[in-house]
Amino acid sequence: MLYRGIEVTYESIREWCQKFGQQYANQLRRQRPYIADKWHLDEVVVTIKRQQYYLWRAVDAEGNVLDVLLQRHRDTKAAERFFRKLLKKQGFVPRAIVTDKLKSYEAAKKQVLKSVEHRAHKGLNNLCENSHQPTRVRERRMPKFKSPGQAQRFLSAFSPIREHFHPQQHLLTAQRYRAQLRQRFEDWREVACLKSAA
Repeated sequence: MLYRGIEVTYESIREWCQKFGQQYANQLRRQRPYIADKWHLDEVVVTIKRQQYYLWRAVDAEGNVLDVLLQRHRDTKAAERFFRKLLKKQGFVPRAIVTDKLKSYEAAKKQVLKSVEHRAHKGLNNLCENSHQPTRVRERRMPKFKSPGQAQRFLSAFSPIREHFHPQQHLLTAQRYRAQLRQRFEDWREVACLKSAA
């Protein structure tokens, strides 16, 4: 925009992110070619205005963030709520779930995901635990989240957009990585309706 002589404040960009971020994230989610049937689930503490909240996150076996949910508690009721939200959003029941040893997962699974295989092991869930890192980096770089609602809105849009622009570079050759990044920028231009503006 600066190239065209238009100066934009950071506040305008923040408002655009609030207005369009979730819409772009939803479109990127719909374009995913495949979601694995093994889900990794984890929760992490997030502090908002000196109160502890739990950020529940689900990641498939390929490392795609399926969903995030911010809640006050880490009990069975909270786990059930997260399971129901996941099932509604994904539209299918996974073959297996992998969690840490939190008892709430087992109790909620008995209520919501009766037929699903459950693996509870501390070392197996690194995939989901690693997906919390971008959230932690964002917390350190910028001021803390102002409210639970703002945190939920930001994280539900941030995860798929960040994931879109950060393919798993360690699994790709340099040439393949560049080609994939080029394609992802093309996809982004389409999602953000920038093709006609160019």
